[in-house]
Amino acid sequence: MNQKILVGLCTILALAATPARADEAAIRKALTSLYGGKIPVDAVKKSGVLGLYEIQVGTDVIYSDEKGSYFIQGDIIDVKAKKNLTEERKNKLLQVNFADLPLDQAVKTVRGNGKRIFATFEDPNCGYCKKLAKDMAAMTDITMYTFLIPILSADSSVKSKAIWCAPDRAKAWSEWMVNGSLPAAASCETPIDKVLAYSQKIGVRATPTIFLSNGERIPGAVPAAQLEQALDRVATAK
Repeated sequence: MNQKILVGLCTILALAATPARADEAAIRKALTSLYGGKIPVDAVKKSGVLGLYEIQVGTDVIYSDEKGSYFIQGDIIDVKAKKNLTEERKNKLLQVNFADLPLDQAVKTVRGNGKRIFATFEDPNCGYCKKLAKDMAAMTDITMYTFLIPILSADSSVKSKAIWCAPDRAKAWSEWMVNGSLPAAASCETPIDKVLAYSQKIGVRATPTIFLSNGERIPGAVPAAQLEQALDRVATAK
């Protein structure tokens, strides 16, 4: 077993067996003492698992016992539910206000009644993005906003510009991602640099990254059936 995992498990077991009164101030004080105040603590709250406390540091999460005697860096896995609880929590912290997305700077694709709305951040040379596009080819009743972020190579920027400057951006994007057919290079003003800066601001570090209309983030490509379920869930909740 990986030594870090073993140490983490031993620490968790020790904490689970130690009853103590919660003390947010003690946890903050211990972190300050350990890291010299270099870690900005945004929030401290009960994690709901093994009596641990969740410490929010920006969009990251670490854990502590009730007195700040132990700190744990790593993921908590719910074995029975087969869920990474830490990853789910981080994704929650990474949610955005969908209305704040600069949708006018995205390639807009509408199919059917367009009632299920979401956005993606993608690189035209991203293999996972191409797989996602092919998987989604049969999806209908969607409005998809695709933000072009050429982060993989200089060629990605060339392709992004060609797609943005095409007469029909949605068609050009689909033709390239699904069929490998790129429109002829054209010159026009693009928002690509602005989109890149915005993606960094909201912590998009990989492609594809999907945002549902409720602001929920889905990092990475997911099966079309899973995306369909998520879109239906959000649409039903409204």
